[in-house]
Amino acid sequence: MSGHSKWSTIKHKKGAADAKRGKIFSRLAKELTICAKSGGGDSATNPSLRTILAKCRSVNMPADNIDRAIKKGTGELQGEALEEILYESFAPGGVGIIIQCLTDNRNRSVAEVRHALSRHNATLAGSNQVVRNFQRRGQILVDAEGVEEDRLMEVALEVGAEDMHDRESMFEILTDPGAYNEVSEKITAAGFKVFEESGVNLVPTMTVSVTDKGQAAALIKLIEALEDLDDVQNVYMNADIADEAIDDEE
Repeated sequence: MSGHSKWSTIKHKKGAADAKRGKIFSRLAKELTICAKSGGGDSATNPSLRTILAKCRSVNMPADNIDRAIKKGTGELQGEALEEILYESFAPGGVGIIIQCLTDNRNRSVAEVRHALSRHNATLAGSNQVVRNFQRRGQILVDAEGVEEDRLMEVALEVGAEDMHDRESMFEILTDPGAYNEVSEKITAAGFKVFEESGVNLVPTMTVSVTDKGQAAALIKLIEALEDLDDVQNVYMNADIADEAIDDEE
């Protein structure tokens, strides 16, 4: 099981996304700014921007926040110069973690990430020690409530998806990174609810099984601590956490 989709399932069960709406708005604003900077502020000609705007609408992000973030990207408003940095880490038990940051201060980011890792007995890893076990995939997470799996599978294959998996409360649809925007839009247009955690993500090619409740709880606390950092945009892991190991975490 993809570590990212597993973590999304856990967050969905715990309602963590709703509890951290301000963080979600901040992350989406950064995505809008970077996207508008690279592809322009017109969603009609920038399909990536169109996809992010759909995410913004799904979490009821205020229109003023959206407009400000896009204008920072196009240069109409002054904004900080953001750069993307990937940090690699090993958590106890050999679980690999990738921390994606969008930041205007590299020194601050690494200090905060290093502190969060050390507090949870994890360490920074060398370049490519963790990333080599992941690949970039379009990952569309669809709400499973009221959905007929065969119908979703039919639509997904028709619009160019490569694979689909049942992840309990959601379905995970995988695509080529370049096809993500088109497939996601068509899945949404067909009437399915796509969760905002969807995107072109780093998906593990091999996983580490976690069956111990203590280890699972510690790992979840670490991921939560990392995601709480202002500069952290996404956190990916290759842990396959057994359902019985997270019963007490729901």
